[in-house]
Formats: sequence, C-alpha cells, structure tokens
Amino acid sequence: MRQSARKSIGQALADLSAEFPDEDIKESKLRFLESEGLVQPERTPSGYRKYSVEDMERLRYIIRAQREHYLPLKVIKEHLEAIERGLEPPALNGGPTVPGLSLGAAATSDLLRGDRGDVRVSRRELVKTAEITDELLDQLEGFGLVRTRPGSKHYDSDAVVIAKAAGELAAFGIEPRHLRAFKTAADREVGLVEQVVSPIRRSREDGAEGRAAQAMDEIATLSLRLHATLVRAGLRSMR
Repeated sequence: MRQSARKSIGQALADLSAEFPDEDIKESKLRFLESEGLVQPERTPSGYRKYSVEDMERLRYIIRAQREHYLPLKVIKEHLEAIERGLEPPALNGGPTVPGLSLGAAATSDLLRGDRGDVRVSRRELVKTAEITDELLDQLEGFGLVRTRPGSKHYDSDAVVIAKAAGELAAFGIEPRHLRAFKTAADREVGLVEQVVSPIRRSREDGAEGRAAQAMDEIATLSLRLHATLVRAGLRSMR
C-alpha cells in the first residue's frame, strides 16, 4: 500500500500544478531541488523517481516558503532538517530563524511520556531555544546536568528543558553548582525505579517490556507529583 502511494515525477508535477496553479512548476525544478538535497525521492531499479507522501509534503513546504515568504533554499533546507529532527520549524511569518521547542507545562508532560525523545538540536539551537548563554551551558555540562546524545554532537529535548529551567533559576541567583543536589536526588529516584521495574522486565511473560515501560511512566508521574507537593508544603511552612 505504501509503494502504491508513491508517485512518478509526472504525477507529482500534475498534483503540484493543480494545487499551485499560479506557479510554473516544471520537471527541471524538481530535479534541481533533488540536486540541492531538499528532497530525495526513491529510485526504481530502472532509475525512475518515485515520490512518497513525505516527499510531496516537503515539496509543498518548499513551494509555499518560496512563493509566500521568499525564503532562500538554504534557509528552507534548514527548516526541513529541523522537521526531520523532531523540531518545530521556524514560523514562516517572520518568526524566529532557529527551530525551537515549546517549553510550557503541556510540553513538559509530553517529554515525561517520551513523545519527543527523537528531538536533536545543535549547541546553537539549544542556547537560542533555552535563552541561555554559552557560558551557562558550559557550566551545566561541567556539572553533568546537560550532555549531548550518546555518540552525537546534538542535544535531546531533556537537555533543552533542563537548560531552560537552569537559565530561569539563574535569574534568582541559583547557579548550576547549586543544582547538583537535584541531579543527585534524581539519580537516587532512577535507582529506586530500576529496582521496582527490573523484576517486571526480566519476566518471560508476553508484554513484559510494555508493562515495565508503563510502570516507569506511572512512577515518574507520581514522583513528580510527590516532589512538587513536598516542596510546596515546605515553602508554605516558611511563610
């Protein structure tokens, strides 16, 4: 079914021309975009191009970005690469030029469930999105609070959230060196969760891995609730 959904270059041109009747879209344009690395259609053994649903979406994005916002191909390519890495692409209405993440409460909940584990951001994108300085990032890395993904130069969504929170705490005079206590407490909680989940994971019953993952999510949620309540209760006693 996936294979039958792929379009030849002629079919791709027909669809795009129908959707963008005011644009002069030719086969040479699609070949040029491919040569620039903005789209990479699959090739049949005979060498014919086959455009997937994802390829067609990329082409539509390129055409709109050029037609409505006059973006150069270099910038459009950065947008597409951001999308591939799980980031929100920069807004096409004159918004930020660096892809970012939503760091609100809902996004934090998504991160807890692991929905955005595939996010990859560069050092420049991390500094921009978290609104911190390079110096602060160096300190966070020095204290082991933030690190790049294993075997990569990119950071994940957890690093973005940690860096953002650390930057906001710095405004109150709380420095990265003060945050080591948070890291130590988190490591202890992880160890506790591992003790609970390991027997489930080692079980030979069907679905053991899924039950272990569900248990980890539920314990993490309960731990956050408990931590937040304990902190709030402690602060209330200070008033």
